[in-house]
This record gives sequence, C-alpha cells and structure tokens, in this order.
Amino acid sequence: MLVAPFKVVLDANVLYPFTLRDTLLRAAAAGFFQAYWSALLLEEATRNLVADSIITPEQAERLRAAMDKAFPEALVTGHESLIAAMKNDEKDRHVAAAAVKAGAQVIVTMNLSDFRDLPDGIEAQHPDEFLSNLFDLDGDSLTEIVQGQAADLKKPPRTFEDIVGALAKLVPDFAAAVLKHAKR
Repeated sequence: MLVAPFKVVLDANVLYPFTLRDTLLRAAAAGFFQAYWSALLLEEATRNLVADSIITPEQAERLRAAMDKAFPEALVTGHESLIAAMKNDEKDRHVAAAAVKAGAQVIVTMNLSDFRDLPDGIEAQHPDEFLSNLFDLDGDSLTEIVQGQAADLKKPPRTFEDIVGALAKLVPDFAAAVLKHAKR
C-alpha cells in the first residue's frame, strides 16, 4: 500500500454516520492519511448522535474515549486564537482554524459551501471525493477495509453488501467502486 502522508481534519458531519466514520477511521489507521479533529468537533458529533437518540450519553463517552485511544495524536489544541482570522462560514471557522494548526491539507466535510474561502494550501473535499481519491491510490486495500468492517460487526451482524449499501447513501461513487472491485 502507498502510505499517503497528508493530514486531514474530519468535520463533525463525517464523524456522525457510523459506517462512514468507521470507514474513514479504518483508512486512517491503515495509514492512508493522518486524521485530526478538535474537542469541539468531537463534541458536536457525539452531541448530535445523543440528541438524535442514536447513542446514549454513556456510549458517546465510550466513542470519544475509543477515538482518543486509537488516535492519540489526532486532537488539535491551541487553534482558538486562529478562529477570528478564518474567512469561511462563521460557524465553521473553528474547523478551518484546526486545519491550519494541524497543518492539514484537506478538510473532509459534507458542507462544502461552508468552506469556500480557506487559507492557501487547504481544500475542502466531500467524503465521496476524498474516499474515491484514496480508492484510486489503493483499491485493493480500501476494498479490504470495507470487507473488514462487515466481518467485524457482530451486533447486529452486517454483510459486505450491507456496509456498501449504507456507504452508498453518503458516498455513492466510492461505494460503487468498492463493490465493482470486490466483484472482479
């Protein structure tokens, strides 16, 4: 596998959907990119998961703890003083500031319109574009990552097709590429 050395900030909206979050974090763990987020991004994602009754507050705490343990270097701090200088959408300036502080080249977000005016060297990518780009680097490994997701899920059990179907709702091009690759 070609290890991608770039740094990526994951917006709260890509940390919210379970299957997408799982795929992104597995790709980061496999060395495709270095994942970063702030405490505020994690809080936003888990707060919304709890508010939507997808997980309990206790499960939210376990999720944050598991992410911190798996990616101890991912938490960006000390970026607060940069927020006011960011020119993108006001409610997401903290995300751009975290990207600057982390030295990230990409912010993965579903809200591209909130990230139109970013500092030089940083671009926003929809998760479909981002994962498709990773797939282009190493389709075999990305397909194995999705197959591993299915194999690891026991409660409830999920098939590879279940995982690809869930991904297709959010990242259709990536899901189609993985499915096609798996069937060849």
